[in-house]
Amino acid sequence: MIRILTAAALLALAACSSNDQPEGLSEAENRQLNEAAAMLDAKAVDLNAIAPSDVEPTTSTDNES
Repeated sequence: MIRILTAAALLALAACSSNDQPEGLSEAENRQLNEAAAMLDAKAVDLNAIAPSDVEPTTSTDNES
């Protein structure tokens, strides 16, 4: 009886595995992702360029009620 259950469990486990996994990105998809990343990099803003560097940070004790 244990052999039958073991065999059934192994068959069920084998049925769950799939060989239909994607092979990865195609060349066109890879190119599109690279172009999108370059576009995002071009539009990125350097926070140091827009934030004043001479402003002192406030602490949580400054705003006590």
